[in-house]
Amino acid sequence: MNKCKSFKPSVDNNSKILILGSMPGIKSLAEQQYYAHPQNRFWKVMGSICKTSDLHELDYNKKLEVLLNNNIALWDTIKSCNREGSLDSDIQNEIPNDIRKLLKKYPNIKTICLNGNKSYSSFIKYFPDLSEKYNCFKMPSTSPANAKYNLNMLINEWKITLDK
Repeated sequence: MNKCKSFKPSVDNNSKILILGSMPGIKSLAEQQYYAHPQNRFWKVMGSICKTSDLHELDYNKKLEVLLNNNIALWDTIKSCNREGSLDSDIQNEIPNDIRKLLKKYPNIKTICLNGNKSYSSFIKYFPDLSEKYNCFKMPSTSPANAKYNLNMLINEWKITLDK
């Protein structure tokens, strides 16, 4: 069983939307980059929303910069856990990130998007009160494991929420 640790948040004082994943997968942990697996559709979805069609092809720091320029912060619900492989269903012994502290430090954040079931269930488990104070949305996962949604479906679902 591998010990996994999430990354620091990508956030600034202009952030209005916080996107929370669960825990980066093996490829992301190895690269030290959010959504590094080439089959994860996160950067393509965000590229469409941020009107930067080649976002998925840009340098990682540029990707984060584009999100921040669109007032979007990025982090994970889980700070650390044990897990073999990359599946959220294999996460054990999770410890949450201090999302309350982040939200206090960045008061312009009003919307929280939870990328997938595990991010949502962990958020509700550890921070049930925050769902009443913020606009919280359970979003369809951009993971390739979520084969139920094709790229266009993901873009449409995410756009509806992020355009509110």
